[in-house]
Amino acid sequence: MPEGKFCNRRPIKTEEELKALLGDKGGQQYYKEMETLEVDTVALWDTLQKTCKSRTRTWLEICAHCGLCANSCFLYTANNRDPKQVPSYKIQSTLGEMLRRKGQVDTQFMIDTMEVAWAKCTCCNRCGTYCPHGIDMGVMFSYLRGILYSQGFVPWELKIGAGMHRVYGAQMDVTTEDWVDTCEWMADENSEEWPGLEIPIDKEDCDVMYILNAREPKHYPEDVAQAAILFHVAGEKWTVPSVGWENTSLSMFAGDWEACADNVKRIYGAVDRLRPKMVVGTECGHAHRATVVEGPYWAGREDGKPPVPFLHYVEWLADALRKGKIKIDPAKRLKMPVTLQDSCNYIRNHGLAEHTRYIMSQIADDFREMTCNREDNFCCGGGGGFNGIGKFRPQRDKGLYMKLQQIRETGAKLVISPCHNCWDAIRDMMEVYHVHDIKWSFLKPLIIDMMIVPDHLKPHDDEE
Repeated sequence: MPEGKFCNRRPIKTEEELKALLGDKGGQQYYKEMETLEVDTVALWDTLQKTCKSRTRTWLEICAHCGLCANSCFLYTANNRDPKQVPSYKIQSTLGEMLRRKGQVDTQFMIDTMEVAWAKCTCCNRCGTYCPHGIDMGVMFSYLRGILYSQGFVPWELKIGAGMHRVYGAQMDVTTEDWVDTCEWMADENSEEWPGLEIPIDKEDCDVMYILNAREPKHYPEDVAQAAILFHVAGEKWTVPSVGWENTSLSMFAGDWEACADNVKRIYGAVDRLRPKMVVGTECGHAHRATVVEGPYWAGREDGKPPVPFLHYVEWLADALRKGKIKIDPAKRLKMPVTLQDSCNYIRNHGLAEHTRYIMSQIADDFREMTCNREDNFCCGGGGGFNGIGKFRPQRDKGLYMKLQQIRETGAKLVISPCHNCWDAIRDMMEVYHVHDIKWSFLKPLIIDMMIVPDHLKPHDDEE
């Protein structure tokens, strides 16, 4: 049977293809066509034989079915401890079954597996920290997503997201011209309040190259300005690249590994052009994972490291506070009860918990940890692409309740979440469950409100 117009195995490569898929509102025709998309079982088995290597096969074989992964999974708990939500069951009944059947699976199996891969796992890998054999479920589900993507079984929104990366080099339709215009606009918009403020573009040999989330120039340009203000006050010699500025990777959520590699190579290419001493990424968890943790391997770097040190924003900010580059006015510290949502991707994947705790010690008088916290914290409920998939929104909303309970138990009135996915999940959680007494925020606006601004950086009266 021929592939459909919308649902097919072909990655999006042109703006026309992207616009056509965007025109299929909600993916109605896309999902209808998916029901008739035949599995290429020969290609599937060939791919599994070539790419499912000894580590993954060993993990599948040594699983003791002990159940320790069950209670670690927030979706298992949120779904009344449904046995089909046990992480080991989820991977064995999907990837494990593909291997046992040697790729001889049908369309309905792939559709069901797609739901498991994107609606029953966020790749947070909390279960992996409890597994007595160290089985990395996040890696296996990411691999499974790649298999599904190659066969055309991927949620509509993530097919679009991966296509955006391929067409625009960003997760949204932000062109190079749009990006540069936004930087110039934000610098000009804030120049009166912050004399001398610049957002330098393509400046070579700086101490810092800043990269960010495409949602910021698209929907929150003030975030771009806030980053610039903090670099300005800290006295950093910094720049942004005109190309290679997009730090996120919806391609990773989709399992489009080729697009993942292209995106990280654009960023590393900007490093080669501009020669910064370090790169700082914005407040986004999966962006850090895609660029720093997974990215070097996608880019073919044998040492598994990016070309220069790459810091998540919490690392840069903690260092700036420790060194006194940014100083907090004690009178402006947060007085209300505050808690912190750490991103799974920079906590469990990169161990940055203590940086965020140091920041909290500097800005909050009444900081309250969630139970559980640090590497043991639960996923926000929206990671791994879960936030943006309309088809699976009811499952996502049910998962959010776990985080709401955690927040409520602290008594906090403000949740700080240095991650776009966490921020979105908490915002949506408040709307879904009609919560009106708890606020949420990134770090940047809070720091700007409470930092001490040196006199030479303050605006001066014209008469003076």
